Amino acid sequence: MKALVYHGEHRIALEDRPKPEIQKPTDVIVKVLKTTICGTDLGIYKGKNPEVEDGRILGHEGVGIIEETGSSVSQFKKGDKVLISCITSCGSCEYCKKQMYAHCKDGGWILGYQIDGVQAEYVRIPHADNSLHRIPDSIDDEVAVLLSDILPTGHEIGVQYGKVKPGDAIAIVGAGPVGMSVLLTSRFYSPSIIIVIDLDENRLKLAKELGATHTVNSGKENPEVAVKHIVGDEGVDVAIEAVGVPATWDICQRIVKPGGHLANVGVHGKKVDFEIQKLWIKNLTITTGLVNTNTTPMLLKAASTNRFDLKKMITHHFTLAELEHAYQVFLNGAEEKALKIIISNA
Repeated sequence: MKALVYHGEHRIALEDRPKPEIQKPTDVIVKVLKTTICGTDLGIYKGKNPEVEDGRILGHEGVGIIEETGSSVSQFKKGDKVLISCITSCGSCEYCKKQMYAHCKDGGWILGYQIDGVQAEYVRIPHADNSLHRIPDSIDDEVAVLLSDILPTGHEIGVQYGKVKPGDAIAIVGAGPVGMSVLLTSRFYSPSIIIVIDLDENRLKLAKELGATHTVNSGKENPEVAVKHIVGDEGVDVAIEAVGVPATWDICQRIVKPGGHLANVGVHGKKVDFEIQKLWIKNLTITTGLVNTNTTPMLLKAASTNRFDLKKMITHHFTLAELEHAYQVFLNGAEEKALKIIISNA
């Protein structure tokens, strides 16, 4: 089969690899129909995760058809169309029993990281009964891909951990795919003000279309001043960091009001300054986390009733044969006006 293979920092290649086989009774083999590139994949490509082995097939978001099932799989059968969760969960360990699937002792984020991923014609999915979701006919395959990772990530780690509630003023720092997912799912909870902060005018324009009440271009104005002009000097009830760099963290810790929440969603590769000398007195709740995907079933139901305008987040389409080029497009997202890329196995 064809697969996108990682060979170290800034080195990937589309190669012929053996088709995966069932290794344990709880496995299934999925024929991948649609996949995408995540910011986390870019992080691996850039060398952000040196623990990823040379020869690893990348990718953890996708939709496919079950090709083969292990003898212990009871919830799925050959021919089922499924959403591949970015998180693999055994369902029985200490963390799974707490619905902390990201920390599963025999899973978590392993696809495209610790085991071969979905940017290929076929993929092996461990613990299939707990790590796949059947896709309703009412959901388009391309929309379903967005429910593998970015939508539950934005909802759980941004909105739920940030305790967004009716009437809140919230600020989302970063208008990439995850930031946009925070924006969309925050609307479930009726905040009165949704401010989106980014450097990219195209993304800020889309944020307005998706429901932001205000946008701030942090390259053209001081975001702290701009936010306080909108909501008052105390700041926002919830600040959500959706990039993973020191500058966006700094914005968040400076715009959140006393008693507020700062939810970090972005994947950080460098240390940040934690201004405890200013924050100790503010009674803040600061949260971090990796998505557990425990709200994916709910989000699937919401998407099936067209509660989200998810198609607007999809900006580019490529085939698997074009995947190396697709990485370059996504890597240069601002210039290419790329937000979410769909890869089809043609």
